[in-house]
Amino acid sequence: MLLYMSSQKFGNDTTILKKWINENDNKIAIIPNALDAKGEDKIRKNLKEDIELLERIGFNVRIIDLKNYFGKYNELKAELSEYNACCVMGGNVFVLNKAMNLSGFDIFLKKKKNDDGFLYIGYSAGSCVLSENLKQLDIVDEPIKFYDEQSVNYKGLGFIDYIFIPHYKSNYHKIEFINNLVEKCMKENIKYKAIQDGEVLIERIK
Repeated sequence: MLLYMSSQKFGNDTTILKKWINENDNKIAIIPNALDAKGEDKIRKNLKEDIELLERIGFNVRIIDLKNYFGKYNELKAELSEYNACCVMGGNVFVLNKAMNLSGFDIFLKKKKNDDGFLYIGYSAGSCVLSENLKQLDIVDEPIKFYDEQSVNYKGLGFIDYIFIPHYKSNYHKIEFINNLVEKCMKENIKYKAIQDGEVLIERIK
């Protein structure tokens, strides 16, 4: 799996994504569920922006709302079977993580982990959820229980062995919390990578 981890949207240079399309195909599933707690207007606005950006890069985009597949993993797997790429949007990492758990999207991604031909694009929360332990991220995101679940799940996908910290040294409304998270990681020797808006981290995992 190729991980394309951005701080904000898809970064300043999308050459790698265009190259991937040329070598693979352009179909991509976009996952907006990190925004579920923000309301429908916010979801529609951000989806419109992201779809336009992805189409400009060259992708053919389809929206997959994980809420439609809660408890229906086999249906989700069937819907995603024709896609070799997904884009997971930003928002609240704990809401996103729970939507992944309830739909089985986390299981789907773990089965794709060893697939060299699968692309995972994530920005902000969409990349944060790739970490093993999400507990430290409650400094930035409120660990809300949005889907009436009994507890917050702090266990992420575990695809990266560090905390992904977006919006570092950027014009971001929660920049004080971002700085506090970086300071905490430094003091407690927690492995992390902090990137600015416009920057992208690329990793190929197996």
